[in-house]
Amino acid sequence: MSMADKARNKAEELKGQAKERYGAATDNEQMRAEGAAEAGKARTKQAGEHVKDAGRNAKDALNG
Repeated sequence: MSMADKARNKAEELKGQAKERYGAATDNEQMRAEGAAEAGKARTKQAGEHVKDAGRNAKDALNG
């Protein structure tokens, strides 16, 4: 996972969290739900990238 991907995913997660908090503070349920969905999507991307990294590391360990 490149640093750019990590930064992009983290920024997306933080944006979703901010949106979720804003929606909660303003009692806007739609905004809160959108923020939660965006943050969850970013965390899922991060998890997928971590799995790919672990696979690459295991492959390198076996070949090296």
